[in-house]
Amino acid sequence: MKTTDIVKVFSPQPTIILVEPQMGENIGATARAMWNFGLDRLRIVKPRDGWPNQKAVVMASGAGRLLDEAIIYNSTEDSISDLTHIFATTARVRGLNKKVQTPVQAMEKAQKLIKTGERVGILFGPERAGLSNEDTGLARDIISIPVNPKFPSLNLAQSVLLTAYEWRNYGGDTKQSSKLPRLASSREVQVLIDSYEEDLSKQGFFWPDDKADSMRLHLRSLFSRLKLTEADVRIFHGIRKSLVREKRVRD
Repeated sequence: MKTTDIVKVFSPQPTIILVEPQMGENIGATARAMWNFGLDRLRIVKPRDGWPNQKAVVMASGAGRLLDEAIIYNSTEDSISDLTHIFATTARVRGLNKKVQTPVQAMEKAQKLIKTGERVGILFGPERAGLSNEDTGLARDIISIPVNPKFPSLNLAQSVLLTAYEWRNYGGDTKQSSKLPRLASSREVQVLIDSYEEDLSKQGFFWPDDKADSMRLHLRSLFSRLKLTEADVRIFHGIRKSLVREKRVRD
């Protein structure tokens, strides 16, 4: 549930989403980094020190408007519910069955996606631990910043700045085509995943128990990689309902 009912009109740029940021100073520095490169869509999930945050305002120094217009969420899923393509930034890429890209590659792709009408979001995790596996599982692509392996730690605002710079540096015309099929939002895809997960659980699909969580994560990751339109989602729901109905008839 959002703490504001403000609905922003989508503009042709990615939305920056900070997941459980721990320090107001880093939120303010993130706003400055974003505005340096022309980005002004900021969402924040469960900021540790509450909101509004005076330390963030002081650090923003000229980019305070982004903080005033930032939308606060209580969950990562809610923060991306209206978006169609999610990137997640993480240094932990092992075991992730997703495409891993540098900021250069990711922002080039983001420009192309936005031209086709997609609504793009980029997740950045908490300063200390980064994004959880569950949050990373919501993304379709992974952004990994190539750094010195002997000192891989990056400040939150630095990560945002590098990504925002590549967005600006790639440039290009992001005018959208209105003739393409409407893509399913993250919320619509999540509802689809939840429905399949519920039905599969009833059939004992997630077995053995010690592998159930991993199997659920892989199922969510599979759906998140698909570029589903609204029509695709309706078809998947129809398939699921048909299979469930057929089993009930047999039983």
